[in-house]
Amino acid sequence: MTTSSPDLAPKTTRLAPADAAIFETFVVPRYLSLFGELALETMAETEEAQVVHFGCRTGYPDRGIALRLPGAHIYGLDESPAAIELARAKAATMRDMIAEYRLSEGFPTDLPDGAFSHALAIHPLAAPDERAKLIQEMARVLAPGGQLVIALPLRGSFGEVADLLRECALKNDNAALSAAIERAMGQRPTVEGLSGEIEEAGFHDVDVTLRPAGVDFPNGRAFVEDPITRLLLMPEFRKNLDTEDVNKPFNYVRDAIDKYWSEGDFELSVHVGCATARR
Repeated sequence: MTTSSPDLAPKTTRLAPADAAIFETFVVPRYLSLFGELALETMAETEEAQVVHFGCRTGYPDRGIALRLPGAHIYGLDESPAAIELARAKAATMRDMIAEYRLSEGFPTDLPDGAFSHALAIHPLAAPDERAKLIQEMARVLAPGGQLVIALPLRGSFGEVADLLRECALKNDNAALSAAIERAMGQRPTVEGLSGEIEEAGFHDVDVTLRPAGVDFPNGRAFVEDPITRLLLMPEFRKNLDTEDVNKPFNYVRDAIDKYWSEGDFELSVHVGCATARR
């Protein structure tokens, strides 16, 4: 029998003070690094780089940027005061890192036009219309020839969860949930779709790299309660899954994982994508 549980995810994408350190300690190394490492590999080296990091959260992978682009000035923007505070504290411990972090919410930002050599976003929590606003803002703040870098999960990610949600809808004869699941999965971009979105914003030399990966969880409860799920995956599921109560289907997912993967770890598949382009 499915048991009840507390709300599975915050209704805001802001990191609460209690969650900022948890995010840095558990989410960054186990999950966000899949996207950050690929983004760092694709960043073009240039002298006197001016890098703006949209949705920087706790400042990852800004130390990697400082090492890859010596002397770079890094400007991080995020809507969470607690995340910004932690990012500032981390930057202060690295002597050669030049970074400034500020609170910012929504687009356009107050950044000047054409001032940056690189514009970066790692795993933005965005539906297609919000992603379009992000890409447009990147185009505005980049100098001619500047580089856009966006790393995010592409379509096909989290397929195991989608299948269990479909099973939940089928068993409960819930056509509305079934439709909501298909809409949510369809909102995640393909390689071609993301390329098209970026080209429409005026970028050229667009390239999208796809790197399949997986994240292990020991059981269903560990999956739904893990900081990765709670702080990154569930806020996006809540945003894109248009249903009255997101807890009920995900309680089903939790119990189904315990049933189907009782003999081993549950691996969540992630199609890690990274797009680069020139302004």
